[in-house]
Amino acid sequence: MITNPILPGFNPDPSILCVDGEFYIATSTFEWFPGIALYHSYDLEHWELVGHALVDEQHVDLSRLPSAKGVWAPSLTYNDQEKQFYLAYSLMYSHNARYFDLDNFVVTSPLITGPWSKPVFLHSVGFDPSFLHDEDGKSYVVCLQWELRNGDGRPDSIVMQEYDCGERVLVGELCEIWKGGTKRGCLEGPHLYKHKGYYYLLTAEGGTGYGHSVTVARSKSVWGPYEGAPNNPLLSAAKDFDESDNAEYLKPQRFNPDSPLQKTGHASLVQVTKDYWYVAFLCSRPFVPELRSTLGRESSLERVYWTGDGWLMLGNNQKIPRLEIESPPIHTKKTVLHSLPDCGTTWFRESLPAHFITPRYPLHRFASLSERPGFLRLSGKQSLCSLDVVAFVARRMQSLSVVISTQVEFNPDDWRESAGLVIYHDHMNYRFLRITYDQEQNKPVLMITCLANGVREEHRWVELKNAIPIRLALVVQERALRFYWTEGPGKPLYEEQGWQQYKESFDTSELSDEFSEYGEFTGTFVGMACEDFKMHQKSADFAWFDYQQGSLG
Repeated sequence: MITNPILPGFNPDPSILCVDGEFYIATSTFEWFPGIALYHSYDLEHWELVGHALVDEQHVDLSRLPSAKGVWAPSLTYNDQEKQFYLAYSLMYSHNARYFDLDNFVVTSPLITGPWSKPVFLHSVGFDPSFLHDEDGKSYVVCLQWELRNGDGRPDSIVMQEYDCGERVLVGELCEIWKGGTKRGCLEGPHLYKHKGYYYLLTAEGGTGYGHSVTVARSKSVWGPYEGAPNNPLLSAAKDFDESDNAEYLKPQRFNPDSPLQKTGHASLVQVTKDYWYVAFLCSRPFVPELRSTLGRESSLERVYWTGDGWLMLGNNQKIPRLEIESPPIHTKKTVLHSLPDCGTTWFRESLPAHFITPRYPLHRFASLSERPGFLRLSGKQSLCSLDVVAFVARRMQSLSVVISTQVEFNPDDWRESAGLVIYHDHMNYRFLRITYDQEQNKPVLMITCLANGVREEHRWVELKNAIPIRLALVVQERALRFYWTEGPGKPLYEEQGWQQYKESFDTSELSDEFSEYGEFTGTFVGMACEDFKMHQKSADFAWFDYQQGSLG
């Protein structure tokens, strides 16, 4: 059985692909660097993060972008004539006044692991570009067109243009091909496929909140006209509704308590065998009744089949997806080295595992694995609130209950210097267990900084006799967040007793899209940080980082 979500934690907008019997998914990364997460599987059940497509800061500029801007909705396709992977994506800079200022690009590579080409500019008419490589050798780009002429900016229609793969340029006219299959509005996320003489267009409607859905249209000609499926929407956690409410993207009134997964939409299609087809789609698992999704938007699978009249239907003959679905009849002896989530202790050697990423800027701007071999050295930069260079290395939180530990050596001598352990949703919502300096007491202290939509609270914990080394830990058990610390080198929290626990617990649900006023679309991260907003020189050395799924004890 396949258990959903297949890519837990912050992994939205899945674009799935099968090449030579192996499966790949690309997901959005927004302001996080490197850009576009790439996953690989042999069986659709076990997935490994094999890297990222946008690894050169000269090729993707995320500098000073607010949370939830950056790289949106990658579309992964394969050009069989060229033997090349194609990745199209949007780089979103702003949607101030609903203008949605962005550029669309494509990169290519013969291997999923790269190296990927320098990005080629496509256009800026709207977001979510996607390729179709047709049997006759022609290629096409579909995307959402953003409408600005009639009142507020809004999603308008799906448009298409031919693409010359040899010259790497769009050719011909940009043509409108589809207006949507429901009245839910917020048409987006197009993917175009060809099957048994028809061109099938999968789109998302209803917005990426609780009204999200997947719709289908088809045409005998790639240019249309397209007709909507009689059973639209194909997939949606929300109960049927037939009205547009674009003004508020979350749409909490569309929450359906009967669905185990929420916000389900933005799907892509893959054929496994002659009779086994699946759609990958984004989803979330919110706390109820708060409707706060701490893990963000995740990726799941549902089986689909073709009806006698050539339309798609969910494998359970309903619209609501399931937590468990049947695996395809694949017999392979190949296995991956690491299945998700990647748990255990990371010892800092010559390189970091792929699941460690950084906000906006690459690691070399503030970190080193060679200055002190065996340690990750972070050189303090600006505060975690900054949109500029922040010394913060993190990984996705992929379970509602986790135990995180690290060992750090840090010797501050100014109150502007801090280092420690962070749980983070965006630059205005995080919790920071930090070693810093008390100027009046003339000694290091342990503090907890809590930022909730930009409102900061400081919790003074304990005066430290010796700040070298100490171990820090945090435990998330669904809604509750607790912090721990202990002196000296040693083992992670889950392996050892005697750690001191802070008296208060904190509300994890505040680290969510639904709570945040400054960043949506992402998810919660855990990691290590160092601040020095005096001289940007003070460094912290981290010996290891431990991630365990499940509760403490």
